[in-house]
Amino acid sequence: MSSTAQKPAPLVPGLWAIVGFLVCVELASGVLQGYYTPIFTDIADHLGIQDADVNWFEAAQLIVSALVVPLLARLGDIIGHRNVLLISTAVTAFGSWILAFSPSFTTFLIGWALQGAYVVWLPLEVAIIHRRTADSGAQTRLTRKAAAFLVAALELGVIVGALTSGALVESTSMTFLLALPAIVVTACFFVIWFGIEDVRGESTGGIDYAGLAAITAVLGLVMGGLIAIRLQGADSLLAWGLIIAGLVALVPFGRLEAAQAEPLVDVRLLGQPAQWPIQFTAFLFGMSVLGAQIPLSTFARTDPEVGYGLGADAGFVSTLIGLYVVSLVVGALTLPLLARLAGARGALIIGCLFVALGYALWLPLHDTTGQALINMAVAGLGSGVLVAALPAAAAAAAPSDRTGFATGMTNATKTVGGAIASAVFAIALAATGSIDGPAEGHAPLSGYLTVWGVCAGAALVAAIALLLLPKDALDDTAVSDDPVADGLVPEDGTQGVLPR
Repeated sequence: MSSTAQKPAPLVPGLWAIVGFLVCVELASGVLQGYYTPIFTDIADHLGIQDADVNWFEAAQLIVSALVVPLLARLGDIIGHRNVLLISTAVTAFGSWILAFSPSFTTFLIGWALQGAYVVWLPLEVAIIHRRTADSGAQTRLTRKAAAFLVAALELGVIVGALTSGALVESTSMTFLLALPAIVVTACFFVIWFGIEDVRGESTGGIDYAGLAAITAVLGLVMGGLIAIRLQGADSLLAWGLIIAGLVALVPFGRLEAAQAEPLVDVRLLGQPAQWPIQFTAFLFGMSVLGAQIPLSTFARTDPEVGYGLGADAGFVSTLIGLYVVSLVVGALTLPLLARLAGARGALIIGCLFVALGYALWLPLHDTTGQALINMAVAGLGSGVLVAALPAAAAAAAPSDRTGFATGMTNATKTVGGAIASAVFAIALAATGSIDGPAEGHAPLSGYLTVWGVCAGAALVAAIALLLLPKDALDDTAVSDDPVADGLVPEDGTQGVLPR
């Protein structure tokens, strides 16, 4: 026995240096997510559109994101997560520059949709960390801890973005104002290029283009139906026919993917007991964390003379967002402690309950800024937990050659939920089934009550669904040396959930 105690070697040499570079990426992601929210009303005025129609920007971006995330996540498992991170950053930068010089609703819609490629950043970053910690003996714990730091950086970026746009909107041109996020994302590309190592993916095979076409058709039909409701009214036979056709198309899509050796959407993996509750929760969570952003902004900016609203200017809305995001940071940073006290599954459930409570509070309490702050803080705590926990949980419940896919699907399903909610909310806030919105471009209060009720209900359903998640499925020591005995690898030889 040595007389001098030796310090233990780091579990993963260089891990936190990589996390530091990824923190820079998430700061840029936060800027994108926070920068535009205080100025949506100003953007609407700039483009000559109504408040309710701004929701279609979000719907378009989210539906494009939902399509590209599985593709990019699959590509990351093949050519390397860092390389796909570069590709998605380049596309995001291109879309951001289009916004800066966009002269019309149509070009702005295109740029906003392209900018949605950033949603794959956090899943890819979690996959990079998960791979680096593979031999540490504490892979799930380290991944969860790193994810908490990344989300904290993300939310700090949201604060910086929101405060910056709110402060500058009255003193500069819209072109210059919209160019700043484009500059940040462009710089982010070079941070990834020089800071993250290039490691080839572990997965083999190619890209399932047939699956991509099928899921595009499914989402296109559903979104087309929602757009038809917006234009023709809720009694439109065409609209409901498109929605029903999209839902029916899920059946052949599932069969097609199940028959593929290397599917774009691994339906067998997603159907596992340790995976589907996580992905379903992400879908429902997307309705509030993504779909409700614009309604919250336009509600706060509405003049109380209309009969509701906070009458806030862009600067004050940015302050509200900053305070809200602080609660997200707190929620994200408490994830490791919460997981130790309540377990990984318990942390997810608690996060959902806080989101449900926060949005439910909006129903009776929406008359003052103090009430708004309390509601947003409660929802923010739960949202912070979920943003950090969902990709880490998906990675823990996936094979090593499917971590990019599993983490990516949490954002894909989240964006699908957000896209559908954005379209539904746009319809609810328009109050009519025609292009002609309510008088003076303001939505009815009943539309906002619908938004908050849907968000609260979705979060509550997610909490119930998580009760079906195996309690120890997300623990580092949950699996024995016999995955077949654990039920994680079926006896028929099909792919299981966790590798050994």
